[in-house]
Amino acid sequence: MNNRIIIDSAIRHGKPVIKGTRVPVHRVIGSLAGGSDPDEVCEEYAITDEDLRAALAYAEELIEHEETHSLPRS
Repeated sequence: MNNRIIIDSAIRHGKPVIKGTRVPVHRVIGSLAGGSDPDEVCEEYAITDEDLRAALAYAEELIEHEETHSLPRS
């Protein structure tokens, strides 16, 4: 895991957040997915470009290592 993303049960119920903030990774990713400009996201959540890239890298890592299972066809 990168050093800009933390998981702490005392912060946001253990959801991954940007270190030093209470900004959940899913908010950053959701804003980008919704079409917000990266600079706007950084300004809105008071995070750095490095934080934004760390959130993207964290999401990519989760997807890369996600287990998938095929369901039988009916």
